[in-house]
Amino acid sequence: MARGLSRIRLVAVAAVVGLGLTACGGGGIEDAKAPSGGSDCGDFRIAVNPWTGYVSNAHVIGQVAATELGCNVTYSDVKEEVGWQGMADGTLDTIVENWGHDDLVKKYITDAGTVQDAGLTGNDGIIGWYVPPWMAEKYPDITDWNNLNKYADLFKTSESGGKGQLLDGDPSYVTNDEALVKNLDLNYKVVVGGSEAALIESFRSAEKNKTPLLAYFYDPQWFFSEVKLVKINLPEWTEGCDADPAKVACDYPPYALNKLISTKFADSDSPAVDLVKNFTWTNDDQNLVSTYIARDGMTPDDAAKKWIADNPDKVDAWLGK
Repeated sequence: MARGLSRIRLVAVAAVVGLGLTACGGGGIEDAKAPSGGSDCGDFRIAVNPWTGYVSNAHVIGQVAATELGCNVTYSDVKEEVGWQGMADGTLDTIVENWGHDDLVKKYITDAGTVQDAGLTGNDGIIGWYVPPWMAEKYPDITDWNNLNKYADLFKTSESGGKGQLLDGDPSYVTNDEALVKNLDLNYKVVVGGSEAALIESFRSAEKNKTPLLAYFYDPQWFFSEVKLVKINLPEWTEGCDADPAKVACDYPPYALNKLISTKFADSDSPAVDLVKNFTWTNDDQNLVSTYIARDGMTPDDAAKKWIADNPDKVDAWLGK
């Protein structure tokens, strides 16, 4: 998920269940068949990136495509950049939650024309640094970045080399955090923590045990319904303040998340093209499906089926009914 030039976050279906949610970091493509409603639509290949919200988008779209359009749906566990490559070389049809990637937009959309913008998802993305609620209550001024150095000793760990630790997520999430720490002259070290599930468990433990934690996180995100994390106020983002990745000294921008399709797919007769373009929902919709998966232990397909059954009007709108 990130976030200045490139932005932040499949999880193989088997890895999703019971981990709440574990994200795979592999960059290869491995397909898992979804239930198919027939062959009228043909193959519909969805890239899936390693965070729960994306999985929710992918499986809701995939379930509708399979059951309503007769598509043979496959989900491919890939990193963000690999998904773009897959659309360009014709092995993938769509990315259903994109967090910017200005460099890839230029390469594949503007210059090569092999990928197309398929419209907004309706989700508003936010990325930033967060602390558990107990810390904001005990140290109310910690939410101002100007005071972070005052509290750096609280965040020292065995991995932070005598500095405060700033915990980052999946190694495939591209962030501005190294530059921010340097350019804001903060006495912190960025430490990569691993998957989305690892970040969530770190926050859960920090709140339960009242231990200090400063970490990168993002919304939409189901976990906020469990623990009300508190965002650090970094210097306000303004247009162009993150243009040079080495000089970034401002907060992350707001993200209007969008969908992408390969040009080859866009030019096909597949009814799934319009489904992807028409798909839109809210942060609350996505977080609800993600909660079914990550907290309630439902498979992505079962979670998608439940939401679809409860929201027929939205699904009908995507199908043009």
